[in-house]
Amino acid sequence: MALWRRSAQSVRPVGPADRDAALELCLRDPVGSVLAAVQVERLGQPPPSGTQLLGVFGDDDPQPAALCWAGANLVPVALYGDLLVELAENLHRRSRRCSSIVGPADMVLPLWDELSTSWSLPREVRADQPSLVIDHEPAVAPDPAVRPARRDETTLVLPASVAMFTEEVGYDPTVMGGSYGARVAELVATGRTYLRLEDLGDGPQVVFKADVGALAIGVAQVQGVWVHPQLRGRGMASAGMAAVVADVRARLAPTVSLYVNDYNAPALGAYRRVGFRQVGTYATVLF
Repeated sequence: MALWRRSAQSVRPVGPADRDAALELCLRDPVGSVLAAVQVERLGQPPPSGTQLLGVFGDDDPQPAALCWAGANLVPVALYGDLLVELAENLHRRSRRCSSIVGPADMVLPLWDELSTSWSLPREVRADQPSLVIDHEPAVAPDPAVRPARRDETTLVLPASVAMFTEEVGYDPTVMGGSYGARVAELVATGRTYLRLEDLGDGPQVVFKADVGALAIGVAQVQGVWVHPQLRGRGMASAGMAAVVADVRARLAPTVSLYVNDYNAPALGAYRRVGFRQVGTYATVLF
């Protein structure tokens, strides 16, 4: 049920002058805030087209009390109570532009409860996605064949990325234009896509893949983990993720995180064997 009432808050885009205060909000929960923290760290640079980093401000407070990244995804930070209501009122006045609402479940689900009175029905609400973390060496031996992809391997990575996305989200992301392919190429070019190649009869192809989809405030969030269907159930995910964890912690960030659907028992088992532990719960509303 919506909580409609007027509060003494206001919503506006944050700018470079708000960067330190916004980072402080994110650092209260680095794992839960990493998706938005990517954009906070970019303050002062031109934001991606059609996106905003919104702050919720008190009337007499020059610093934001909560944040929300409004881009392809809607990502809340420190958004509770009257702050959440005020942001929802602001978003009610806009047309929905995001493809999902994602982040800690104790913010995402109440925010969706507020927005559901005027926004279109979602395709799915994933209300229980364990948020997992590892900040030490993996507990299983890393797969020595898993490594960062090279730029010239982008054409091999793209089919695996499309297969992962289609299986996870339910549609082929390339039908929306070239932005998905550009994102795959960006992750490869910046050394944030990991792969294992094997020849299954038609030449080399990706049989394991994982991406560091978000990197900020000392946290690397792994996304897009995928194992070729022919090779599932052989322990490739555990050994592959151990290799990813070891390299990410050596090169990119000391803390590695990810979130996974609660019903995906094989994935949860694989991550826990590597040494991941649960520190919270994410939720995703998919449109």
